[in-house]
Amino acid sequence: MGRTKKVGSAGRYGIRYGKGTKKRLVEIEKVQKAKHTCPNCMKPTLKREASGIWVCRKCNVKLAGRAYDVA
Repeated sequence: MGRTKKVGSAGRYGIRYGKGTKKRLVEIEKVQKAKHTCPNCMKPTLKREASGIWVCRKCNVKLAGRAYDVA
C-alpha cells in the first residue's frame, strides 16, 4: 500500500510535494532501510533503530552513526 512503480515508497504521499522531493526521499530511504555491515562482527546485520542509532541484530552492539547511514 502506498507504493507505485515510478516513485516507490514515496507513493504514500500521493500527488503532494512534487517529483524531485519524492525522488530524493526514495534515495535516502534506500540507504536508511538497507542492512549495513557491523564493524564488530562483520556481518550484514546492522539496522537503524532511530536517527543516528544503529543496532547489530547478531552481536547486539549498539553504536552511533550518521542519521541515514553508518559511515
